[in-house]
Amino acid sequence: MILERYLCGLNLNEMKSNIRVRFAPSPTGPLHIGGVRTALYNYLFAKKMNGTFILRIEDTDQNRYVPGAEKYIIDSLNWCNIPFDEGPGKNEKYGPYRQSERKSIYKEYAERLIKEGNAYYAFDTSDQLNEHRRQHELEGKTFIYNWHNREKGRLVNSLVLPKDVTRKRIENGDDFVIRFKTPKDESLTLSDEIRGTINIDTNTLDDKVLFKSDGMPTYHLANIVDDYLMKISHVIRGEEWLPSLPLHVLLYNSFGWPVPKFAHLPLILKPVGKGKLSKRDGDKLGFPVFPLAYTNEKTGEVSRGYKEDGYFPDAFINMLSLLGWNPGTDQELFTLNNLISSFELSRVSKSGAKFNLDKTNWFNQQYLQNKTNNELTQLYETILKEKGLNFSYNFINKVVSLIKERAVFVKDFWTLSNYFFETPTSYNEKASRKQWKENTGELMKEVASLITPIDDFSSTTIEKTVKEWITSKEMGFGKIMQPLRLAMVGDMKGPHLFDIIEMIGKEESIIRIHKIINTLS
Repeated sequence: MILERYLCGLNLNEMKSNIRVRFAPSPTGPLHIGGVRTALYNYLFAKKMNGTFILRIEDTDQNRYVPGAEKYIIDSLNWCNIPFDEGPGKNEKYGPYRQSERKSIYKEYAERLIKEGNAYYAFDTSDQLNEHRRQHELEGKTFIYNWHNREKGRLVNSLVLPKDVTRKRIENGDDFVIRFKTPKDESLTLSDEIRGTINIDTNTLDDKVLFKSDGMPTYHLANIVDDYLMKISHVIRGEEWLPSLPLHVLLYNSFGWPVPKFAHLPLILKPVGKGKLSKRDGDKLGFPVFPLAYTNEKTGEVSRGYKEDGYFPDAFINMLSLLGWNPGTDQELFTLNNLISSFELSRVSKSGAKFNLDKTNWFNQQYLQNKTNNELTQLYETILKEKGLNFSYNFINKVVSLIKERAVFVKDFWTLSNYFFETPTSYNEKASRKQWKENTGELMKEVASLITPIDDFSSTTIEKTVKEWITSKEMGFGKIMQPLRLAMVGDMKGPHLFDIIEMIGKEESIIRIHKIINTLS
């Protein structure tokens, strides 16, 4: 008979005063932006509900452990302004928060499952299991370690071995794993906050390994035990864990524990083609997939980071929040507080969201434009000092006010304004051919003579003087203005020409006019 097991999450109203969520990355390398988004959604939900955001380091896979990865994760969360409330070294109310430091806890619960008939010891070697898989393939079947074959005598486990033999093998130090005993002929009705109701036949599930031969638990056991002991109310994680949901709920039930609410987030997709966004996509198309730059200690390879590429953390977070969630309005720009107040799990999409580099840059540009000139001046001042250039704060501030609307990143300021700080050393070749005619040099000499006696060297006065002279000569304004801009800037770009001349000053302006004459005439 098929048993109907309706597995519901905790009542939200009962839990609202104690919402606890966790971000549980593995320290196997740099944190992908998909992981950052998972952390962000957990953070937003927790803060919306006056709850607690927990960081737990899931380092049960010691073979893939990367030194420094944990610090990278914490540094990334801090740069994104989404710090954890509890975690390694911080408010360790339910610590330790590294799974490698909780080994004894998991062993206790694994043995409890065995004692209560919900798990068993399996002594099958890798070679034996591979042979079973091979034989099944020859018969056109797929090998699954579960109710179908676990007690037929072909597999080596404590379900078929006498108790004394099982005990002796363990005492002798034989390698073994602990597998979950998946119930047969049950129908699970699972609930997901994003995906709705999911029905699963337990006969299709395999008996997952809960405890490995190296004495470490698998993710399946460790995360269930930790979530229970840390009083996690909502498990918000990536959709790659959706296939594990039946097992995890079965584990909760086996222990007699209340089931938290689950929400499985959609993937962040590559901008071109199909599939999950990867580092390779970033390398190929020229954008970072990590929040901070990362150096592979083995290869020396340096991966780009959003921080080092010049993105503002609030712009990065704003962009990331909308990859899979929408507020239900046309609003696109959100402060972190706005995001907290607006965030709803119910508005997270089931389908993946394509990463868009142009949109990402647009967000950064919007945040740059919304910053005050004083904020941007301080940032630009640092860049200039690194180049060995020392100018007054007021001068830099004025430059910023003239060029910031054309910038996407603060680092763009130098390309947009270098001519304010340095005399051009070259001139745009195409512009030079077009703007510099046979008599242009003589006309520029006249311009130099014209501005020399000006006492009130303001943009307004200079412009009035030069334009009146052009009119008196009955020339087109472009004949003078374009080569004059080329002299000042080295290119056909920049803000109002006479603002530039005022900024760099009379002496420098005259020097630049004579330099272009000597170079192009």
